[in-house]
Amino acid sequence: MRLSFAAARRAAVLVAFTAFAVTPALTASAQQPAPPPAAPASPSTQISPGTQGLSAQTAGQVAAITQKLLAESGVPSASVGIVKDGRIVYTQAFGLARVTPALPAQASMAYPIGSISKQFTATAMLLLQQQGKLCLEDPVSKYFPELTASHQVRLINLLTHTSGYQDYAPQDYTIPAWKLPGHPLRIVHEFAGKPLDFAPGTQWQYSNTNFVLAALIVQKVSGEPFARFLRDNVLRPAGLSGVLNLNTQQSQLQVTGYMRYALAPIAPAALEAPGWYFGDADLAMTAAQLLQWDLTLIDRSLLSPAGYQEMETPFFLADGHNSHYGLGVEVRQVDGRRVLEHSGEVGGFVAEDEVFPEDRAAIVVLTNQEASEAAGQIARQIAPLILPAPTAAAAAPASPALATAQAFAPQLQKVLAGLQQGKIDRALFTADCNDYFDAAALGDYSSSLSPLGSLSAVTTSTAELRGGMTFGVYRAVFSGGTTAVITVYLEPDGRIEQLLVVGKAGK
Repeated sequence: MRLSFAAARRAAVLVAFTAFAVTPALTASAQQPAPPPAAPASPSTQISPGTQGLSAQTAGQVAAITQKLLAESGVPSASVGIVKDGRIVYTQAFGLARVTPALPAQASMAYPIGSISKQFTATAMLLLQQQGKLCLEDPVSKYFPELTASHQVRLINLLTHTSGYQDYAPQDYTIPAWKLPGHPLRIVHEFAGKPLDFAPGTQWQYSNTNFVLAALIVQKVSGEPFARFLRDNVLRPAGLSGVLNLNTQQSQLQVTGYMRYALAPIAPAALEAPGWYFGDADLAMTAAQLLQWDLTLIDRSLLSPAGYQEMETPFFLADGHNSHYGLGVEVRQVDGRRVLEHSGEVGGFVAEDEVFPEDRAAIVVLTNQEASEAAGQIARQIAPLILPAPTAAAAAPASPALATAQAFAPQLQKVLAGLQQGKIDRALFTADCNDYFDAAALGDYSSSLSPLGSLSAVTTSTAELRGGMTFGVYRAVFSGGTTAVITVYLEPDGRIEQLLVVGKAGK
């Protein structure tokens, strides 16, 4: 769901990569029965952990990269998988799936994959199009005429984040509403019932609302609960039996998700309540299962050639600009190499999935701490080990939100200085963010930031628009030598909806 921190990497992705630049509910309505539990994993997805197909040297390098970044970030665990030459050659888990009492992570354990689930929803809609039951050029009004500008928003706008519907879940922390059960139809009516953030097709802004609505349309057109349609028509044909649905099967997760306030010790994090996942972040699976899915993209084995072409073609905005986003996947040409990528985040977990179709390669990293860069960093550092060396990286395009984010940097420096003393001016924050900064949060921020020394500088790394707000990633340099990474959401009136110290900058 969330994904703001992970998705925002798209704005600076060509700069962030040293060698490869790749970026960013309810299962049924209340009146419909939940689908039956998933069957045990089929042999195709029961991949034994190991390093078959990788040299001992490369496997050792992958392990060293992962262990180093886990140690630096403090993220408890990572499950790593690699496809090379069109087959799964590596699946290993590192660290602790649960810190107390200690439970070592294993490659056979499922992790939530967050917004990587979106490409599964897009595939479901493409299958219905192949069957002649809908068309991506259909207006939303054909299915939900009561929504804002429904006659102007097309289904393809939903799957490419170009609808103008406001994101219902941009935050990287758990807001009060997510602690209570939700319902997809209510979410859509609230957030797709607001005025549009922009005219359809004119801008790209990441919005989970789009995919909740897309899943509701799949459900309405297919005539069966979305989770059941997805399981029977997408997951099982891809060889993915045993994938967990987080609305009904959270209790089957063996891995605990974690969070932290600033640089304080980690603490268990709660997944969002049932009803806040629906087509946008429903799924949990092992690294091997996600690699199995990546192989369906590489082999083009589920959809027609036309379907894959549509899925993997980036949407061009009305002014001719490339959005670099297809149907549920990021699409980029990096140093002549085509890359399909998506990140995912739900409460306590961040995932990264990168597919290199022409190289017949893929990298999956699943981690169990929210608002962390570790999954993406691990994947980026593994990529040069399994792919041919590229040429020099291109520069990232400027973000239209950058000026707003840069103007906020001096105020952010003052806010951080206050947090070192355990103080904030609550007038600067929204109700959600004031709820986040309770006494425990302020105590952890003070105890972990005050030893770092005075602030020397705060600089803006990247920014983008999302959910009607400006999202920025910052670097704060302290006199003691530490550089911290901070993410911020600013409302149009300047109030702070999110301010998270998400970790230390990599060396």
